[in-house]
Amino acid sequence: MLCLSSFEFPDSDREFDFFLSQKRTCYDSFYPFGVLSRHRFQRVDFAPVTVFYGGNGSGKTTALNIIAEKIGAARDSAFNSSPFFPDYLRCCRFEFERRPENGCRIITSDDVFDYMLNLRALNEGIDMRREELFGEFYEKKHSRFRLNSIADYEELKSHNNARRLTQSKFVRSELMENPRERSNGESAFFYFTEKMEPEDSLYLLDEPENSLSPALQQDLVQLIYDGARYFGCQFILSTHSPFLLALPGAKIYDLDADPVDVKKWTELPNVRTYYDFFKAHEREFTES
Repeated sequence: MLCLSSFEFPDSDREFDFFLSQKRTCYDSFYPFGVLSRHRFQRVDFAPVTVFYGGNGSGKTTALNIIAEKIGAARDSAFNSSPFFPDYLRCCRFEFERRPENGCRIITSDDVFDYMLNLRALNEGIDMRREELFGEFYEKKHSRFRLNSIADYEELKSHNNARRLTQSKFVRSELMENPRERSNGESAFFYFTEKMEPEDSLYLLDEPENSLSPALQQDLVQLIYDGARYFGCQFILSTHSPFLLALPGAKIYDLDADPVDVKKWTELPNVRTYYDFFKAHEREFTES
């Protein structure tokens, strides 16, 4: 289901008018001015799933951040902004076919990495607490603790646990569950499932394939496909993953083309590179 129907970026003429209006400054960059106009990327007409494809420096992440800021999408991490970002946003135009009931959110690679770093810090804290509990076990097992007030109740429970349990069972009873049971890729995929839960939402995903194995990328493809088809969600993503580019029904903008144009996923150079590589090794697959 379509929420955001179109978005317009300023063309090079409008950007030039902006430059002329500026007094001399000490800035050597007017980012994001000049990034998308370089390949004449001026308008996006969205589908339920729209993909920005391009190599490094093509501007696909910039386009995603511009759209997110202009429509007021929620975000967790800071992005690569500049003093001229508000000026650029004022030059942009967009149109909603309808506002998504559960709002808009952008999920970036930084969000996923921050989440995994937080899990790592949590695990390290759990490891430190585990070492402390080994020492506490012997101390509490042989101590005489008295309940003086209701505030001491939890401490009394801990002493009683030490007396009746083995050391390993005591540590497990006192320690929270360790999140390390998931790999980095599994944690990253879990983050997407948590953030993309509500139906009737608009999600902007910046290179979501980072940290995901090919199998998990295909699981993410299914999550996006189901969200768009059955739960009224719309997705705008930047990627160069062939698995995500092959999303059924996705509308793909090739930001490496000049001017930027809509392409089939099988026409994209990155996908052709994969295809040529596997064709060159086809015999090795058939021989195994």
